Amino acid sequence: MHPPISAAQQVSPVEKEAVSQLHYAFHQVIQSKDQELLQENANMDGRSPCGMMSKLAGESAKYYARQYLLREEARQAMADNLIHLHDLDYYASGTTTCCQIPLGKLLQHGFNTGHGHMRTPGDITSAMALATILFQSNQNMQHGGQSFAAFDHDLAPYIRKTYKTWISRLSAYPVSWTEETLAEQAWKETDRTTYQACEAFIHNLNSMHSRGGGQIPFTSINYGTDTSAEGRLLTRNLLLATQAGLGHGETPVFPIQIFKMKKGVNFEASDPNYDLYELALETTARRLFPNFSFLDASFNRSYYEMDQPYSEVSYMGCRTRVMGNRHGTANSIGRGNLSFTSVNLVKLALLSANPNHFFHQLDQLTDVVVRQLLERYDYQARKCAGDFSFLYSQGVWTGGEQLKPTDPLAEILKQGTLSLGFIGLAECLKALTGSHHGESESSWKLGNSIVSFMRHKMDQASERHDLNFTLIATPAEGLSGTFTRHDQITFGRLEGITDRDYYTNSFHIPVHFPVKAIDKIRLEGPFHSLCNAGHITYIELDGEARKNIEALDTLVKCMAEHDIGYGSINHPVDRCQCCGYEGIIEQACPRCLISEEDRISRIRRITGYLVGDLDKWNAAKRSEERQRVRHGLPSREAAIRGQA
Repeated sequence: MHPPISAAQQVSPVEKEAVSQLHYAFHQVIQSKDQELLQENANMDGRSPCGMMSKLAGESAKYYARQYLLREEARQAMADNLIHLHDLDYYASGTTTCCQIPLGKLLQHGFNTGHGHMRTPGDITSAMALATILFQSNQNMQHGGQSFAAFDHDLAPYIRKTYKTWISRLSAYPVSWTEETLAEQAWKETDRTTYQACEAFIHNLNSMHSRGGGQIPFTSINYGTDTSAEGRLLTRNLLLATQAGLGHGETPVFPIQIFKMKKGVNFEASDPNYDLYELALETTARRLFPNFSFLDASFNRSYYEMDQPYSEVSYMGCRTRVMGNRHGTANSIGRGNLSFTSVNLVKLALLSANPNHFFHQLDQLTDVVVRQLLERYDYQARKCAGDFSFLYSQGVWTGGEQLKPTDPLAEILKQGTLSLGFIGLAECLKALTGSHHGESESSWKLGNSIVSFMRHKMDQASERHDLNFTLIATPAEGLSGTFTRHDQITFGRLEGITDRDYYTNSFHIPVHFPVKAIDKIRLEGPFHSLCNAGHITYIELDGEARKNIEALDTLVKCMAEHDIGYGSINHPVDRCQCCGYEGIIEQACPRCLISEEDRISRIRRITGYLVGDLDKWNAAKRSEERQRVRHGLPSREAAIRGQA
């Protein structure tokens, strides 16, 4: 690490260029001229006063990190457009990426947000209100997302409390109740109260802001496996409240909802929660959430223990998965990713004379990333617990409550993950072989070898450094265009490689390539097991999904069959803001005939979360959305024949 230079020191040409770029970024933010800069993240309003201040601070923090916190080889790899350090603006703060918040523990013992203690809630209404406060408070501690891993299990006790409260309240009425009638009426009231609590939870998460008012908290919840009466009631009402939407019927974009699939629990018609799975399908057909995770996937089922909800693999938003742990219990609770850095596979391929040369360069580049991740970890580990009072003193991160404010974080951060990410496998293969992995079996095998190589390098780093090094299928948003624009300057527009405004996310088959749904699932499935830090497969449907729930069921079951860990089904969700009509809207609303585009809300998924206004997307992702091909609505019989 280098100390800041003094005014008396001579400024090098490289530094002058860096300062010039910083000044240019400031000007673009203040003048609201650069959409790519302002909307790197579609969940951040870069034009609002708080959003603008955040961007100005972020650009300054990036400059500081590049100049004084990175070793030369990492700084050079960034300058060469070979790697990208995610959330570089938060590097200097020393914070971490994300965390699966231990909701059950915090509700049971209470917590302090810094201005007073929140006691254990007495009913489901208070419990869900406190859950939103936990999300908002922790969002200000980390630069990534926040998630609850076992939402239904953690909230079930407060539904039981609510039921007992209603029993007591109804018993005081001047009415002669039989014990059975009293119980039935109390359960009905508990059901109604739970629905209202779920409704308030969803409304709050789509209206409150964090990070100085510039961003709605990036939140996720996992649920679907609690078979108790209370847990089932929570899941059912959450899905019904999601279907109902917001105040004017709008689709809620948060929380990202993840329905956990498990054989014997909700997978077959004879399973106790199968009816909740059917309701989940109806909900995703209308609102795009929930997504689906698969606890029986080969790389997930080894963690599962019956009646131990925290052993169930949980995901965050776009795809993050944190399970393996060299320094504690292998689960998600109270842990998260420390940081991740992505490599530009496309440029590496364009610089390679042949596949062997490519692997040689990839070997060297991943070593650079490992050293950079270690350097960032060391910086984070030297921070003190008091620097992130809510995250550690309240026990959000496992073991944090045992630390004094002046204690360094090294020991407890060891339970987090350090991740290598990648983007553009499809274009990389196109550069190396002339075909991507959706077009050629030999290219697919090479692609699998490339991802396997990176996973092997992370496993080696784990052994060498005794830390949790992992491989993530990068959820590229702003990065999908940033890498591409720089490579176009160097190489021009090469057909099938750099001729679009974006690179394909991670290991995905290109969004513009016509492929059957079953083939996309089959081709992408094997990459899930390799990307142990996170993965997702998307299917794009055409037509009105609500009219073909069976097709959604077929796709979910296909994902399970092909060892998908986490999957999502995309389809058009349009809404007329004038009359409230919902469905597919082409040029004009079929009900009121309004045709002004700014009066039509078009909800689409960007990398894992939803955005209702495409104007908030950066240009690369808007281009990608326009070029997405539909994979059709398959029948169950077609899927069985491999023709979906």
